[in-house]
Amino acid sequence: MDLVSALAAPLAALPPFWAGVSASVFAGVVMTGLGAAPVFFIQRINPSVQNAMLAFAAGVMLAATFFSLLLPALDAAEIGLGSRSSAAGGVIAALLVGALLMHLAHGLVPHEHFQKGRENADASRLSRIWLFVAAIAIHNFPEGLAVGLAAASNDPVAGVGVMLGIGLQNMPEGLAVAVALRGEGYSQGRSFLVAFLSGVVEPLGGLVGAGAIVMSAALLPWALAFAAGAMLFIISSEVIPETHRHGSERGATASLFGGFVVMLFLDVTLG
Repeated sequence: MDLVSALAAPLAALPPFWAGVSASVFAGVVMTGLGAAPVFFIQRINPSVQNAMLAFAAGVMLAATFFSLLLPALDAAEIGLGSRSSAAGGVIAALLVGALLMHLAHGLVPHEHFQKGRENADASRLSRIWLFVAAIAIHNFPEGLAVGLAAASNDPVAGVGVMLGIGLQNMPEGLAVAVALRGEGYSQGRSFLVAFLSGVVEPLGGLVGAGAIVMSAALLPWALAFAAGAMLFIISSEVIPETHRHGSERGATASLFGGFVVMLFLDVTLG
């Protein structure tokens, strides 16, 4: 039995709902925790290295958006609608709705980024650590949604691919968050705890995604496209601008390509 089959077998043995939730727990909580653990040994990370890590995560997210969400959404929508053009129109509509809701969430929820600073006029009313947590939560929910949707579908191997891809990008993201909090003056334990707990948001997204598929399999293409739109908004509006600072645009771009290639390889070999 190869690694893919070994990972897919437990998901296939679970009811679809619990497969989606379990996969999102692994990708969000376990992998984020593993990524954040070195904060107990690392005091700080060079800003260019931190940017490269986040850019790698953005590349993984970007590839997952297209190859693990949008293309399966188009295929599933075409089966349901019987027309490629109708499927494209419906997927585009769901994609835009996902992006629009993320835009509204960023405008309504007070949060703060490590480099871009605070967003939302009410942000000054909350402590910085909770503003950081809010920003991470906004980012992680659609990732969990994507994992839950993929793992709860009828293709456990594809679910493993999305789970590993999102989990892979959560590791450098978890470390970057923990080290950034450490640089803000928080203790090692608290920095790890906040980064670790940020991953808890992903199972919430996984629960929503898996629940939607269990309620109606017809929702699959639209839910996949919705998750893709939310992730694409985050990549373009939040993650990439965060990495193109301190004069490290070229290194960040190279890292983004690296993450994209890794996720593309995982999707082709596992999916």
